[in-house]
Amino acid sequence: MQKQKFELLILGSSSAAPTTQRNPSAQLLNIAERFFLIDCGEATQIQLRKYKAKFQKIDHIFISHLHGDHFFGLPGFLSSMHLLGRKQELNIYGPAELREIIEKINSISDTRLNYPIVWHTTSNKELSLLFEDDKVEVRSFPLKHRIFCTGFLFSEKPLPRKIDKFKLDKFNVSPANIHKLRNGDDIVNDDGKKIKNKDLTLDPEASRSFAYCSDTIYDEEVVKFIKGVDLLYHESTFLNDKEKRAKETFHSTAEQAAKIAKLAKVKCLLMGHYSARYGDTEQFVTEGSTHFKNILLASEGKKFQI
Repeated sequence: MQKQKFELLILGSSSAAPTTQRNPSAQLLNIAERFFLIDCGEATQIQLRKYKAKFQKIDHIFISHLHGDHFFGLPGFLSSMHLLGRKQELNIYGPAELREIIEKINSISDTRLNYPIVWHTTSNKELSLLFEDDKVEVRSFPLKHRIFCTGFLFSEKPLPRKIDKFKLDKFNVSPANIHKLRNGDDIVNDDGKKIKNKDLTLDPEASRSFAYCSDTIYDEEVVKFIKGVDLLYHESTFLNDKEKRAKETFHSTAEQAAKIAKLAKVKCLLMGHYSARYGDTEQFVTEGSTHFKNILLASEGKKFQI
């Protein structure tokens, strides 16, 4: 069985101010053809077009907090979905005030969307389940920023067991039992004999996970929520030369992001949300690698396979 897709596309990697090379925060995550938009800064819909992502496949939008560089692109994106003929339901997860903002904009502009929005209010008090289906679970967790802010944890559900096809013939097992075997059940073969699942199957690939740490000051409390994830995105707004500024604005440095990755024992760290004052982002790897070696850099259009 082919491994299902788990792919992250970077749409925006800048912090508060965009540059000619970087846009504000936005990412598109595809898990088994479920498309999750994570934050929606300005130009998000333009980036989606540029990188050939289909608007109408996005049924879930997650907004971490209400600083403009994380949601100012949302009103326009919702309008474009409407103009392109969207009919299906859209789920939006974020702070309670987000609904008020969007509905006020639509009211003033006399906009009536052709599709329903289902609003889900996030909590920054504890780890909370936001979405679940047969393939994926999505949870929010608290982050320490100047205003209400959450991170998001995307987890692949356990994959089905692998069938050892050579064993099916050996133990005279009908293909009708494959579904049960993939679910881990023991079965009865065509001779009426009970066969243990472990004798017919192989362990599946390990489930994968992605954690998104939006704006946050250095805070070791977050480690318990992101322990052992395959890919951690952690904001890295500043280098060490602006550590004081990072603390004042409740942001993190590259070195601090690397410390969190090390403490959480994640497999890979993805840095982003760079201040516009920095042009060369390779400096972030240099500073972070003193604490954690497996570091990647977010940049517009880059895809990461998890």
